[in-house]
Amino acid sequence: MMKRIVTATCVASLLALLLISGNPTIKVRAQKNRYRVVPQPENFVPGRVLVGFRDNVLPDQARNVIAAVGARDNGEIAGLRVHVIDLPEEADEKGFAEALAHRPEIEFAEVDRLLQPEEIAPNDPWYVDQWHLKKIGAPAAWATTTGSSTVVIAILDTGVDSTHPDLAAKMVPGWNIYNNNSDTRDVGGHGTAVAGTAAASSNNANGVASVAWQSSIMPIRVTDSSGYAAFSALASGLQWAADHGARVANLSFNASDSATVRSAAQYFQNKGGVVAVASGNQATFNSAADNPYVLTVGATDPNDLLASFSNTGNNVDLTAPGTNIRTTATGGSYVSTAGTSLSTPIVAGVAALVLSANPGLTPTEVQNILKQSADDLGGSGWDTSFGWGRVNAARAVALAGGVPADNTPPALDISSPTSGAVVSGVVSVSVNATDNVGVTSVSLSVDGSTLGADAASPYAFAWNTANAANGSHTLTATASDGAGNATSSSVTVVVSNNVAVDSTAPSVVITSPNAGSTVSTNVTVSANATDNVAVVKNELYVDGVLTSTASAAPFTNKWNTRKAKTGAHVLQCKAYDAAGNFGWSQSVSVNK
Repeated sequence: MMKRIVTATCVASLLALLLISGNPTIKVRAQKNRYRVVPQPENFVPGRVLVGFRDNVLPDQARNVIAAVGARDNGEIAGLRVHVIDLPEEADEKGFAEALAHRPEIEFAEVDRLLQPEEIAPNDPWYVDQWHLKKIGAPAAWATTTGSSTVVIAILDTGVDSTHPDLAAKMVPGWNIYNNNSDTRDVGGHGTAVAGTAAASSNNANGVASVAWQSSIMPIRVTDSSGYAAFSALASGLQWAADHGARVANLSFNASDSATVRSAAQYFQNKGGVVAVASGNQATFNSAADNPYVLTVGATDPNDLLASFSNTGNNVDLTAPGTNIRTTATGGSYVSTAGTSLSTPIVAGVAALVLSANPGLTPTEVQNILKQSADDLGGSGWDTSFGWGRVNAARAVALAGGVPADNTPPALDISSPTSGAVVSGVVSVSVNATDNVGVTSVSLSVDGSTLGADAASPYAFAWNTANAANGSHTLTATASDGAGNATSSSVTVVVSNNVAVDSTAPSVVITSPNAGSTVSTNVTVSANATDNVAVVKNELYVDGVLTSTASAAPFTNKWNTRKAKTGAHVLQCKAYDAAGNFGWSQSVSVNK
């Protein structure tokens, strides 16, 4: 294919440099909105170049230079003499910038590169084995915050080993609810593992890393020596932690459906705190209603599949890694373990990061941020297995950046084709989508099967109807924003392509009941129906009267004989194909 020169008005010295890029994998579009950023594989804003003019260049001269190369001035960054220019369709950004940089009026020109925060990799020796921290995007989150010592995480558990080298510097005074004293030593080891997962000292060349490095740990012992905790002890622990300044509480117990714990969690939330609770490890479904005052957490594995032991249910809010979690153990050692008990402090740690990034957030806002920023692993939106998805620390911290959580879904409609339209061949599907912040993607499905996705406006898709049967089909567009909000809109169209006329009628045979048999109240009439294309419907007639219809194979029809007279009755089936052809079965006489 011949490469097209960007504009005929370019000066001769630019012609060789301003050729269209031949890379077929990069989708380039001129930006209609100056502040719309659509990340691409090249990692810069497509269709845009930043140009800095020399001090002696007047504004009109600058605009003339931009117009001469066929670009559009999209405004000047105030006080910097840097112009944001939109390039012609399909122009090569790097080539355009290089060519402009050689002009005498221009001091510099560069692509508008997209940058992400530099990830932090701690030097703890076990960090290389802590897959869960990378899975939740913790290294990117740490570039913004590693937690704050003023954000205290209360660990309601078997106690915590406060002498552990990865925990000792993190401890604040706690309480022993079980014995009603200040002795919070770990009597079972469970609490030390939980505490290290949430907030072990990190980047200290020792042991493991954790989610919230700098956040403090408040040990609250709520169990007996065997590790069992009563609802009353958990509730008392929440109240004590709330009254003593904890902003996050971790309960690695299956307690979210307790009314007592719910009441205590509401008290903790009213004091400004966020509560994380384990869904449980029994691989069962919990039908209890959601507890709005806690984040109930299930477990996932390294492949983002639900862990085999993780409970599911109506109360699940989030999931987090919960298999092969390397963490602290009593006596200054370390352990690799599993369970929703470990998933829960990961979520608690992310909540602490969010509050460290923006201490002014309310508990409800923190919960919403964690839900909106999660990686959706199950069905679209919330589901009973993954809740809102697997927690994502990087996105949660980004959403927490001092602004209220975005709860507004995009608005969209399919502008073409319109509902009821008759279409054929390759159909252009156009979608309008807007959002209060920004639409990140629009996807299109046909009868529930995904056709494709588009990340930049105008949102357009090509649908080849040759792959669809003639008849009605439903097109559904779904728009998503960066906060995880989504909206769908559908239209129904009729495909009508020229195809050979089907004039072959189906054949159908009644296989049950047998002729001459005696039937009782509820009779199942089974039929074997075939067609050169497909059978779409099978009707049952009793004594010539339509009695029931089956629309899918195996074609089984029901006949309730309660009102039928005693004696002989004649059964016959009628099968249809999509072209309207039909065939009759044999007549079968039965007795009631």
